[in-house]
Amino acid sequence: MPRVYVDKVVGDLYILRVDDDETRYFEALWSIPEGVTYNSYVLLTSEGAVVFDTWKHIYADLYVETLRRVVDLRDVKYIVVHHTEPDHSGSLPKLLEVTGNAPTVLGHPIAKQLISAFYGIEPRFRAVKDLEEIVVGGKKLKFIYIPWLHWPDTIATYIVDYGALLTCDAFGGFGLPKTIYDDDDAVVEWYKPFVRKYAVDIVGRYREYIVKNIEKIMSLNIDVKIVAPAHGLVWRRNPKQIIDLYYDIGSAKPSEGKVLVIYSSMYGIQEKSMNVVVEELRARGFKTVIHRFTDREQASLGDVLADAIDAEAIVIGISTYDAAPFPLVELAIKLLVAKVNAEKPVLIINTFGWGKLSEDTIKSLFSSSRFRIVDIVSVRGAPQRSDVERIKQGVEKLVNSIRK
Repeated sequence: MPRVYVDKVVGDLYILRVDDDETRYFEALWSIPEGVTYNSYVLLTSEGAVVFDTWKHIYADLYVETLRRVVDLRDVKYIVVHHTEPDHSGSLPKLLEVTGNAPTVLGHPIAKQLISAFYGIEPRFRAVKDLEEIVVGGKKLKFIYIPWLHWPDTIATYIVDYGALLTCDAFGGFGLPKTIYDDDDAVVEWYKPFVRKYAVDIVGRYREYIVKNIEKIMSLNIDVKIVAPAHGLVWRRNPKQIIDLYYDIGSAKPSEGKVLVIYSSMYGIQEKSMNVVVEELRARGFKTVIHRFTDREQASLGDVLADAIDAEAIVIGISTYDAAPFPLVELAIKLLVAKVNAEKPVLIINTFGWGKLSEDTIKSLFSSSRFRIVDIVSVRGAPQRSDVERIKQGVEKLVNSIRK
């Protein structure tokens, strides 16, 4: 039985959280041994309850059972769908079934089409407009379009009475925090890397919209006292902290001195060249974060992206495999271009045996990106003395590029 939390966030606003430690690959792609939560919220009013999002479909029965702990299901007046991705709308059909389809579903105009496409249902639906306000039982709700975080249908709800901003995927993170709120500094520090991983892996392709939508929210001059996402911690002690963290991620703000090193090494030969890189960088005071694809370990692509977003620079070791780039490193590069795509210097170490990759082939992997290749050092087999010198020169070019 998954762990369930029910708690009063503030006033008549409640959180219903379930900890999903069963999903191994989020979106069937990202490895998440850390797990993920699904957060739904319920606002009680004198005119009935407003439910904000639900849980993944595998928890539909548990969701309804948990919701009954907070409200009589006959009192559910509205269901707000902030984002129709099934990890948030999956329990919607079950909820509508047990409430006799009585509630009105509120959401972005696109949401109606997606609900019908995903679940084959046609609930009573009303599209809300950007910045529209409604009053339910004396509680004022303001709907804010925040598109591409990370689908075009994403909206947020600002509960004016409490200063609570309900944001669905925006400001969320992977992981199963031991607390519901940001009250414990140790929990917050443990959680931050999972926020970065989530934001880059899931929203990264549209990360510029993170910045645009945060600036949009700030321009409304609303008093945000609580940030309540649909994954991870609720921020009520210091909501500015998660807003700033997301802004930095959206801006690809680098952490001073951090260099990401990614490489493949089938038989330990390329590793010898990469060790030269790492030693040279560390001797110059840089912190290297290493992700390897070897016969002993396989890097998590989600973690690679998370460490790329705030790196000052990236070093990639590409082995030649079947006269082509090593497949997993090639995939990592494609994901870096798609999800991170920032103005960061890149050093390439190209190790080969009988078939050398051309520089044009390597450069083509980055052709549609903002990454800047500062040097490509090709090494046949294990590095010899002259190769070591060329690798060190490549590191010198990378460092100079960082310090410009």
